[in-house]
Amino acid sequence: MSGRTLLPTRHEQGEKQPRRADPAAAAFALAGYRGEVAAGFRPVDLEREARRVADPAAALKTLHWGRNYLYVTRCETLDGPVDVVVKQFRSPGLRDRLRRRSAGKAAWSWQVARSMLAAGLTTPEPLMLLEPAGGTGASFYVCRYLGDALEARYLLRAANAGRQAELFPEVDFARFLADLGRMLARLHAAGFWHRDLSIGNVLLAGQGPGGGRPAANGSAGGPARAPARGVPYEIYLVDLNRTRIGRPPSLSQRARDQSRLAILRPEHQELFLSSYWTAVRGEADPPPRLARLLYAFYHRAFLWKNQAKQRLRRGRQARVTLASRVPHAHIPGPPAAAAPREKSVWDRLSDQPHQHAGRIDKLRVRLADARIHAALLTTAAAAAPRILRRYRELRRELYGAPVAWQGAGVCLRPWPEAPAALLGLVEELGTRHLLLRLHPWEERQAAEEELARELHLRGYELTFALPQNRELVRDPARWRAAVERIAERFSPYGGRFQVGQAINRSKWGIWNMGEYVELARAAEAILRRQRGVELLGPAVIDFEYHVTAAVLNLRRAGFRFDAVSSLLYVDRRGAPENRQAGFDTVDKVLLLKAIAETARNAAGRCWITEVNWPLWEGPHAPAGRAVAVDEETQADYLVRYYLMTLGTGLIERVFWWQLAARGYGLVDPAERSRPRRRPSFHALRILVAQLAGARFQGPLPAPRSLRLYLFRRPDGSDLVVGWSHGGTVAGTGSGAGTGSGFRAVSGSPAGSGAGVAASANAATLPRPAACVFGRDGAPLPTPPTATVHLTPSPAYFHLVPE
Repeated sequence: MSGRTLLPTRHEQGEKQPRRADPAAAAFALAGYRGEVAAGFRPVDLEREARRVADPAAALKTLHWGRNYLYVTRCETLDGPVDVVVKQFRSPGLRDRLRRRSAGKAAWSWQVARSMLAAGLTTPEPLMLLEPAGGTGASFYVCRYLGDALEARYLLRAANAGRQAELFPEVDFARFLADLGRMLARLHAAGFWHRDLSIGNVLLAGQGPGGGRPAANGSAGGPARAPARGVPYEIYLVDLNRTRIGRPPSLSQRARDQSRLAILRPEHQELFLSSYWTAVRGEADPPPRLARLLYAFYHRAFLWKNQAKQRLRRGRQARVTLASRVPHAHIPGPPAAAAPREKSVWDRLSDQPHQHAGRIDKLRVRLADARIHAALLTTAAAAAPRILRRYRELRRELYGAPVAWQGAGVCLRPWPEAPAALLGLVEELGTRHLLLRLHPWEERQAAEEELARELHLRGYELTFALPQNRELVRDPARWRAAVERIAERFSPYGGRFQVGQAINRSKWGIWNMGEYVELARAAEAILRRQRGVELLGPAVIDFEYHVTAAVLNLRRAGFRFDAVSSLLYVDRRGAPENRQAGFDTVDKVLLLKAIAETARNAAGRCWITEVNWPLWEGPHAPAGRAVAVDEETQADYLVRYYLMTLGTGLIERVFWWQLAARGYGLVDPAERSRPRRRPSFHALRILVAQLAGARFQGPLPAPRSLRLYLFRRPDGSDLVVGWSHGGTVAGTGSGAGTGSGFRAVSGSPAGSGAGVAASANAATLPRPAACVFGRDGAPLPTPPTATVHLTPSPAYFHLVPE
């Protein structure tokens, strides 16, 4: 196999064994936890650091988000800060309790890791074990973080596709397969049967420059680089909680471990197996015939199982539709003996409630409230004809005249640990429209008031959202007292208040519209006492406009909204251009406006007070793995959503939830001393700056999968924002990490259409561009003609003067 040498292992270089962890460990007990800590790991404050590793809110990075949660955090030790990997195991279910050994999964991982190190095998150094003192609850296994690790999955996937020489040119792949076979032979000879030896559980990590141990890790976080040329590497095994230890595995068990490595090409399999059996038998004989047969059988079974999982995924989801979702381990349980309506609790990681009531509980409550729901649907149905008439009229009038492009805003919550940093980020972002969510159930709101005061002094336009929880819904007197307190304290800083939050989601405490009506009436009576106050509502989340229409058309409602607010999420549909029941984002805006203009209980104005696309960041992401996107995609979708909604001229404000937050925010606050601005932060900042004071002239003609939005800037110049929504074109410069949004088409005269047929993503500007900026503000090459190729990442084309 050609390619530069990956590097020999330290064992083969004749070097002495790397320094191993001291097998000694000290037991400790804390309030709520018991555990062990490695003798060589010396936290400055054991209790504080133990609680840090057990708190997913302290995560610096998500490594894996599935049945268990793996994340990186940082511990302060006497030897300096140490980055560690924490594997959080959920509280075991009945099945796990019946079949597990005396040790739980975290304790078993701890025991196996220490046994492997004692046997001269490599796994990231185990540092701490934490288990719940009461026997129930999440447990935690902590090891060092291998910051330079490469998951074997990326190398093997490239090899299976025949691209390892292209993607990993520094790797001698034949040498790697031989090393892998010898490593597995040593594992089995030492009496370990891994039982979960997937290619994601094999890591390659190099030795650090000082000759010491690498920074260490329990799982790789992505397709990192392979070890640098000339630096010794070692193969580490992780995810040890299924491992069995004792006697060497049988021939069948050896084959089962080998088969899970997803080495697909026959020549690679032969090299791997030959290396393994040479190490086992001490001579270069071919693998035993029975061993080959067992390997082939188990390998085919492994591939079939993976394919079957994909085919049965939908069926599995259908089978559990009546079951409750298993909550993340950090979410507290419901109150003891709580009724179905009282089972929501606060999830501090996603900054929203979690509903413990299962589908059967919800069905019972819905049936009990059937008359209220029937009245709701009847009201919405009665309003439907006039809503649809107005919707059709708005469609015909859409883009009929230029509109001022304004109203891009962002939501905030206080950041008590770094208030100055939050203010600096607001200033840097550039928007003047801010929505501050308050929590009426909290008596003290000193941080919120201080933030509102400072933002008001700096001239920002402030809107306040007043969400509810079940306690406030059940206790109208407490709701009224909270609203009175908020009105007095916050109305000097801003005159707009949204009443309610996601009123069509039971986790926010409202089970029927009768409960919301009582809240809205009370809030109206109190807030209208303040001079100049405007009320927004009903804050329905997602595209569930039948609820919006019903609330806004109730007879004798006792409230009236100055603007209709909607939490118009479209993230479950993917891109904002995607359709739901035939409606894309623009159509949904038109329908919302039609509801507002024909409503009994609202003026015709519309606001979108919350939207985001959650990120792949474990339990911090509020909508689950199926909806999560990567950071680059989030930034693309953000720009396109703001353009599509505000470009209609029918929406006054759009707010992203929120500025600084794990899982979905524009800024990652994990490192409070230097908060990381995500691509979406830069995308919104550039959007606000590029279109400041502009008027949207309307969309330009373009193929179905492309969008060209024409703006006239205050200085009279023209700017076109263009993007595609039909997939990225290879080689266009868009996609991960770039924020660039076009590729120039050379050799075709402006307006001639030459080159358009070369790509479905080719579009022609009204005039050639004088300069071009990418989504994140970076200057891009100026195209020689008016014809360009667009990508999903929006680009700003400043046209030459007429």
